[in-house]
Amino acid sequence: MEQFNKYFLETITKRYADFNGRATRSEFWYFTLFYIVVAFVLAMIDQFVINPMIGMTVLEAAQGGVLQFVFALAMLIPSLSVGIRRLHDSGKSGWWMLVAFVPFLGIFILIYFWVQKSQ
Repeated sequence: MEQFNKYFLETITKRYADFNGRATRSEFWYFTLFYIVVAFVLAMIDQFVINPMIGMTVLEAAQGGVLQFVFALAMLIPSLSVGIRRLHDSGKSGWWMLVAFVPFLGIFILIYFWVQKSQ
């Protein structure tokens, strides 16, 4: 629970839109882990509770639910900031985040940069 407070809550409260500085591997990967876990829980709540209540069809529900959308929108800036700070920590410019727009290959390049040791 200490890691949750340190790496997730602190990142979204104290460093919400802080694109300067560095993020350690631990900070980045714990943030990513907690992000995925919360997104999965919200997806399950959407799928089994919210979507049936509002009458969404299976095809509409497959595109995502209300809670997922709100969470993803709220976490967009913190996700970008922690990713850019992790790139800074590995010795790269934050502009390397734009490589994510390269289909198929871009995310693998970013993952390679994110797993490198700090400089």
